[in-house]
Amino acid sequence: MKNSTNKWKTSTIVVACLLAVVTTFYALGVGWKTESTQEKVSPDTALSLWTDNAKAKDKLVAYMNAITEEGGADFIPVENRIAVFDLDGTLFCETDPNYFDYTLLVYRVLEDENYKDKASDFEKETAQKIVTLNETGKAAKGLEVDHGKAVASAFKGMTVGEFNSYIQEFKKLPMPSYDGMKRGDGFYKPMLQIVEYLQANDFTVYIVSGTDRFIVRGILDNSPLNIPNRQIIGSDETLVAPDQGDTDGLSYVYDDDDKLVLGGDFIIKNLKMNKVTVIAQEIGVQPVLSFGNSTGDSSMAEYVTSNNPYKSLAFMLCCDDLERENGNQEKADKMFGLCEEFDWVPISMKNDWTTIYGDGVTKKNPQK
Repeated sequence: MKNSTNKWKTSTIVVACLLAVVTTFYALGVGWKTESTQEKVSPDTALSLWTDNAKAKDKLVAYMNAITEEGGADFIPVENRIAVFDLDGTLFCETDPNYFDYTLLVYRVLEDENYKDKASDFEKETAQKIVTLNETGKAAKGLEVDHGKAVASAFKGMTVGEFNSYIQEFKKLPMPSYDGMKRGDGFYKPMLQIVEYLQANDFTVYIVSGTDRFIVRGILDNSPLNIPNRQIIGSDETLVAPDQGDTDGLSYVYDDDDKLVLGGDFIIKNLKMNKVTVIAQEIGVQPVLSFGNSTGDSSMAEYVTSNNPYKSLAFMLCCDDLERENGNQEKADKMFGLCEEFDWVPISMKNDWTTIYGDGVTKKNPQK
């Protein structure tokens, strides 16, 4: 009888402990809950680098209040809070004097002492087209795809880790147009606040860029932007095993001595309509927020805001700051017009932000 009593007491204690653990997990919001358990974030604190009269900020805050109100008409479940961001010109400096990945290719092919004598004629011609674009503002036909092909071939044979290390070294070079900033430092600080504000409200944030996927990963590596690699989408090139040769992936078997290297072949430029299809393929859920800056992001913006079962918005940055940034008033005016036409929310870099790159960064030749 004594043993039975002890067993009953032991069982009771075990059950009580399990109930305590389950209760604790539930209270902490760990485990099975899918709705938000985070406290409301003050937008005044979260978006402190935005001016008081920034209409884009007001629209985003009003949107967030609406979609996070449980039981409200516009409430969006956590699993459907998906935001997509372009990179260049939306989160990161786009022109100094050109895209990060364009300047990376020019450096690799025309300046890198360890490679420039090995570069192919096609790589040199493509790099020179970028130099001409920088000097004249006129892009050669087909340059976007040629650039993707040249990047793929110029870094062929590198492991993903070696490619990333190369990008990290390139990021240490100074920006030509700015004092106090290196290649890897060109993040728009007010936009970093937007990403953090969304994440604090249970959004999953994806980067959907026209830049090579591995280059985007390299830019974001060791950066203030906290986006995991699985949420980075970009233009793509092939990966192969070093000994694979021309053997198709359906026939070649990866073994324990293998490692992945860049295969040298370009696959797709992730711009315009391609952004829509890749979102559907890789995310599989229609996002509810889109952030871009150019017509290359138009299809993405329209996809997010068209026939969406949830309340959705598309924001577009307008490069109208000529004093603190390499802005372009003509392009900015065009985007302001498109925002009015398509009901996108414009963001004025000049009027909506108290800073762009931080107090320690200044443009060398600002236009008034």
